[in-house]
Amino acid sequence: MVPALTLLLGCQLVGELIVRALGLPIPGPVLGMAMLFALLLWRGTIWAPLGQAADFLLKHLSLLFVPAGVGVVQHWDLLQARLLPLAVTLVASTLLAIFAAAGAFVLVQRWLNR
Repeated sequence: MVPALTLLLGCQLVGELIVRALGLPIPGPVLGMAMLFALLLWRGTIWAPLGQAADFLLKHLSLLFVPAGVGVVQHWDLLQARLLPLAVTLVASTLLAIFAAAGAFVLVQRWLNR
């Protein structure tokens, strides 16, 4: 499992280095995972240890949210002071995403029925 985790973290590191070196407007880990995806497509199969490492990480994904929860508790006073704007933004963005997805679905459905 160590080589598979090294591959995952190595892809993330290379993505981060490329983003910082070129000043790209995307997160480095996203570029790293895109590179890993391209590598897997080129290879044609998933390396068994990589699949096992991914399954292990997915099984324990909730542990990765602990630092975020600690940050929320630690900065609760700041969040509480801005609770209304945050709540409005969350609700509005969720509704906008739902309407955009529904609109895209309707457009594709009409396009396919032509």
